[in-house]
Amino acid sequence: MPTTDQLSQPTPDQVLEEVRARYADAATQVLEESSRGASCCGGEDAVVEPSFGASLYDADQQGELPAQALAASLGCGNPIAVAALRPGERVLDLGSGGGIDVLLSARRVGDTGFAYGVDMTDEMLDLARANAERAGATNVEFRKGTIEDVPLPDAAVDVVISNCVINLSVDKPTVLAEMYRVLVPGGRIGISDVVAEDQLTPSDRAERGSYVGCIAGALSRSEYLDGLAAVGFVDAEVEFTHEAAPGMHGAIIRATKPAA
Repeated sequence: MPTTDQLSQPTPDQVLEEVRARYADAATQVLEESSRGASCCGGEDAVVEPSFGASLYDADQQGELPAQALAASLGCGNPIAVAALRPGERVLDLGSGGGIDVLLSARRVGDTGFAYGVDMTDEMLDLARANAERAGATNVEFRKGTIEDVPLPDAAVDVVISNCVINLSVDKPTVLAEMYRVLVPGGRIGISDVVAEDQLTPSDRAERGSYVGCIAGALSRSEYLDGLAAVGFVDAEVEFTHEAAPGMHGAIIRATKPAA
């Protein structure tokens, strides 16, 4: 017989739907705010307020983006600041949302590079594509898919980035394996995520916040490092940047796929 705790725990499908619904709602709100200013009753674009996630980008980066991309930023860090993107590189953003990191990546890699975004939420994909059009970005593509089954072939990109999304997955080992698969030999990851201190058990993490709040599903530092090593990454590091909850931190995760 299942225990009371087991009965109270959401299933993976329930977690996935809760995450999808939360991000769909966020995208819909931004799209609705934006469309009000474009109606026949208003001559100017609506003012769309930036989100908390947007505050993690400096003023120059914010100035490169449509207001709608800033409003839909739900991340916990700035992966662009740690990915060290270079002209000509191909970049993949897992859980690309409204497109903020894809659009910034596209500018960094230039016309000879390319930036992909993958997201499972139709509303976010609609918003991201609209933001790319507003920004005049031509070296970007947003694809529908999950981060556990990335819709790209093997060795397709030089860099994988992500912003506070891996903690939301119900199958993190598969996500780490997918990152490794789509990277070219010598490719790298530069990820922002929420990470727990090693002494916190899964129950401890659940007490500090919800799954969709990016807390309950967070890996510990050791779990992250062990998981990256298990799929083949080398030179992995997890650097805490700020406290998100007691014993839980916004963090930068870096690792490299060995060169052939």
